[in-house]
Amino acid sequence: MKPIIEVNNLTKRFGNLAAVDNISFSVEEGEIFAFLGPNGAGKTTTIKMLTTLLNPTEGEMKVNGFNLRSERDDVRRSFGIVFQDPSLDNDLTAYENMDFHAVLYGEDKATRVKRIEKLLKLVDLWDRKDDLVKTFSGGMQRRLEIARSLIHTPKIIFLDEPTVGLDPQTRNHIWSYVADLSHKEGVTVFLTTHYMEEAEKMADRVVIIDHGKIIGVGSPAELKTKTNTTSLEEAFLKLTGNEMRPDEASSLDTLRSHAKMWGRKR
Repeated sequence: MKPIIEVNNLTKRFGNLAAVDNISFSVEEGEIFAFLGPNGAGKTTTIKMLTTLLNPTEGEMKVNGFNLRSERDDVRRSFGIVFQDPSLDNDLTAYENMDFHAVLYGEDKATRVKRIEKLLKLVDLWDRKDDLVKTFSGGMQRRLEIARSLIHTPKIIFLDEPTVGLDPQTRNHIWSYVADLSHKEGVTVFLTTHYMEEAEKMADRVVIIDHGKIIGVGSPAELKTKTNTTSLEEAFLKLTGNEMRPDEASSLDTLRSHAKMWGRKR
């Protein structure tokens, strides 16, 4: 297999502070790849750079063979994304949410009709296609978001905490759909989660980031062996420590405010 995501010497600074500090890694085509770390470790910043929402300070990134700096539109067509926060239109039906998203990607009507039916059946929502999203449970909405992210046939799907706040039964169903994406659709899955048991069960390979630097790489079994632990959660804690961390968004706000103060002083 060839890498579908390549990250080389990637750095993002806010003022003199590095939220992401000279990291390099690759993601193989078709694998389920977990990008893990405590709050404030640099996960969100890295994902924002990979999805063209932030420009890097230094380093190079390629997604599906396209350069993030010079081929941004091609990069955007290469991936779908499911954000941690809800992003559906609650006053539209499931079908209308799917169709609207497909139109934005320029899909013709015949293609839209086929893809919507296929994807809603994949996530067991075809029989609810004409129901308003505001009548859906949290798990159903998350399944719809996954289906919507695949409407333009992306090579990669980014899942940012896809099961947060869901009950165990729904979480299991979500991961079943994710496995199908990888094994049946050939989609590369790039995920973040704080549920270590999910990453241990699902991921082919794991990268652990902390304080902006990569501190662990390997399969869940390899990381357990390297740390002499019996679970990925234990390996994670051994590498990152036990202290509580602030939320990453809050950390970035702090970094930005510090950067502004330093800018004024200079």
